[in-house]
Formats: sequence, structure tokens, C-alpha cells
Amino acid sequence: MSDDTLVPPAAGSNEWLGLTDRALPIAEASRWVVLPSCGASVVFTGTARDHAGDRTGVSLLEYEAYEEQVVPRLRALATAMRDRWQDLGRIVLVHRVGSVPITEAAVIVATSSPHRSAAFEAARYGIDTLKATVPIWKKEEWDGGSSWGLEAQHITEVP
Repeated sequence: MSDDTLVPPAAGSNEWLGLTDRALPIAEASRWVVLPSCGASVVFTGTARDHAGDRTGVSLLEYEAYEEQVVPRLRALATAMRDRWQDLGRIVLVHRVGSVPITEAAVIVATSSPHRSAAFEAARYGIDTLKATVPIWKKEEWDGGSSWGLEAQHITEVP
């Protein structure tokens, strides 16, 4: 895992992909995704919350990843997003691992496009597909227990 995830990519790059064990650079990602040719940008930030289903008192989330596979799968996802929405400007797909306290960000998905419909649709597809295709697992600690996921989740290929 590299600290490079915390800074925007070099000039000329239109994809910011990564995994980090530090607080996510939300404001920087929000600024970076904007381009002069794009009139729309959407930034989705998934944050740790204090409940999940019928489990109240969630106090901590912890994420683990199969690190060697994360960036290649994020790259495949970015490619699939560009195939579907060919006018996308920039894409951010960054996830956090380790302990994530309540209210802190666990994932950023950001997109920019000349028009809002593509930016919104691509961001929604991005987070939904990331959750299904990238090998990152979540442990929850709540009043009375903890679990590495209460239901089976099989990692699939990017469609």
C-alpha cells in the first residue's frame, strides 16, 4: 500500500485509483475531478455509520483487502465506466482499509462529464460495481458483537 493514493495523479492522468490506510482526501478528490470541459461532477463518499440493518450501536468498521488485486480491479472498473459513458472526464475510485471510525469516509467514487446524467449514472455504477467486484471486506463492531459480514459476498468480475 502506498501513500501515493493520498495525492492526485500526475498531470495528464484522468483516473485516480487506490487503496490507503489513512483518512481519504475527499476535498482534494472533489477538486481534482473537475475539468474545464466538464460541466458536471459527482462525488460519492461512503461513510461509516452507527447502525447496519437491525444492529444498533455500531462503533467501528474495519476493512481488509486483497491488496494485490484492488488496483487492477479498480482499473477494470474505470475501463468499464469509460466504455459505458464515453464522455467521462475524470474518475476517482479510492477505498480505505484498516479501522474507520463512525462518520469517517471509507470510499470515494467521483466522476466528471460534460453533462450531469452521465456523471450521476457513472458514479452510481462505480460504487455499486466496486462493492461487487473489488476484494475488500468489512468487519462491524456493534453493541453486543462483531462480524466480518453477516451474509456471504462473492467477488464477481466487472461486467
